[in-house]
Amino acid sequence: MRRLSPIFAFAFVLSVVTLPLWAADGSAGSSGRDRSPAGPVVSAVAGVTGIAISPLLGTGAYGAYTYFSADAEDRANLPWFAQVSFWLPALGLVGAAAAKDAAGAALPPGWKKPLDVLDTLENKVTGLVAAGAVVPFSMSILSKAILGGGDGMALSPEVISTGSLATIHLAAIDWSWLLNILTIPFGVAIYAVVWMASHAINGLILLSPWGAIDAALKAGKTALFGLVTLSATIDPWIGAILSLVVILISALIAGWSFRLTVFSWIFCWDFFTRRNRRFSVGMHRTTVFAGVGLKGVPQRTYGKLVHGDAGKNTFVYKPWMVMAEKTVEFPEGANLAAGRGAFFSNVTDGENELLVLPPRYRTHEAEMASMYGFKGGVEPIGLNKAWSWLKSAMGFGRKTSTATA
Repeated sequence: MRRLSPIFAFAFVLSVVTLPLWAADGSAGSSGRDRSPAGPVVSAVAGVTGIAISPLLGTGAYGAYTYFSADAEDRANLPWFAQVSFWLPALGLVGAAAAKDAAGAALPPGWKKPLDVLDTLENKVTGLVAAGAVVPFSMSILSKAILGGGDGMALSPEVISTGSLATIHLAAIDWSWLLNILTIPFGVAIYAVVWMASHAINGLILLSPWGAIDAALKAGKTALFGLVTLSATIDPWIGAILSLVVILISALIAGWSFRLTVFSWIFCWDFFTRRNRRFSVGMHRTTVFAGVGLKGVPQRTYGKLVHGDAGKNTFVYKPWMVMAEKTVEFPEGANLAAGRGAFFSNVTDGENELLVLPPRYRTHEAEMASMYGFKGGVEPIGLNKAWSWLKSAMGFGRKTSTATA
């Protein structure tokens, strides 16, 4: 039952999305519509939050809603994401991804990892597209709704009959461009924080060796999108409150999300470009990620391992990749070894993971062990240790005899 959770979550979200579409044609004039000045803002915040949680699903659902809400004669002039040629295949891809996650829960560990990498890359691409096109469009609609009182009433008969000529001229000016300067950066900032937190789930899936964990993570992500969408459909204010909670939590974990986002970027790049075939430990700087066992550094921090003249190794990094450089002394000991995994490698002291190595280091573990003086050499690491992953986001089996490459 657990392995089918992504399918159930997708079916729930699909029902949440399609039910409002059936009633979209008659919703414009309904008495239940929120006509308060804050109504457009509330709806926009919930919409941007939903798209950020799942860009492809959110953009497809938003496009479908825009399509069915428009008059038949106006649908040809809708933006590209509101055309059937986009939102229908987009929702189909989301369904295919849910089926992949459900089937992957029954596969041996690592078998669906290439599809997980492809899924992560899709989330990055659609996330950037939504940030650059869909979110600014929704914020532009918000600006016009605010200036027009939500119903385009800026030049209503009351204004014309009671206002002076100067008032009419002032009301005739389109000030939406000025408001866009404020609303679009605001919307993109909200989107970026929430998307980064949501995208961190894809990073965890790349690290996870167990398909059941992947399915649970994806199901939770999809269910959260459905909850935001459903609450916004029932009552925009409830949807806005839930969205604000999501935004607040996303802001609090922004550092953790950023580190996992950087990790997934480099993982995907190394995996698809087969960087390990063009990489040499001695010719390139040793860029790595901090593991749970490296003290004084947040886990998954991107940095470089430096071998000093005195023979000591240090981990050098910049917080948020732009701040002042910091240095942490790397542990020493006879148990230090480079672990060789199926998709990426790491460095361990026999008990804890000290470093996570990007996929470019695959087949180069012996070179790294020799260059940095890891006396334990190279040892295999297992992907089927799910209990260990729950403790450190990547598990190890019992130490086996040292292998040489």
